[in-house]
Amino acid sequence: MKNLFFISLFAFVSCTPSVNTEKKDSLTEEHKVEKQLEKLGIQLPAITPPVANYVSAVRSGNMLYISGAGPKQKDGTYIIGRLGDSMELEQGYAAARLIAINHLAVIKNELGDLDKVKRIVKVLGMVNATADFKYHPKVINGYSDLMVEVFGQKGKHARSAVGMVSLPMGIAVEVEMILEVEE
Repeated sequence: MKNLFFISLFAFVSCTPSVNTEKKDSLTEEHKVEKQLEKLGIQLPAITPPVANYVSAVRSGNMLYISGAGPKQKDGTYIIGRLGDSMELEQGYAAARLIAINHLAVIKNELGDLDKVKRIVKVLGMVNATADFKYHPKVINGYSDLMVEVFGQKGKHARSAVGMVSLPMGIAVEVEMILEVEE
């Protein structure tokens, strides 16, 4: 009976993965978000200073608060316009998606690594729209869809999508977010 126990124990121990194998597996998990961005063909832009007296992000404990931002393009200009007037739904969606890309750059700048994002908690999307425009959620889906594409289940969030009579500089969309990060 003792020999049977010893043989069983030996078989269990010899089938258990070594520490080196576990390290190798954890290395393949590093930079998962960065690899997803590459797969999506997304290159994060350079960070630029805010346009007024505020900061782009504030960390408090394990929460990161990202300031509202507009759809800033690579050339430094913003996508301007009003949904329901000078802009179509698809253009608003693209503007919101651009803000998401810019926010990812801010997050990476603050945390050093996008894999430190534990969860996207809350998104507030503001749409520069006419009084009769009704598709604010579809515009802000441009932002939300990208967060889910990049972070998977961790990218799903609570959200508000509201219409505004105007936004700073005439931008089409503004989005702010709150996320939970690794301590």
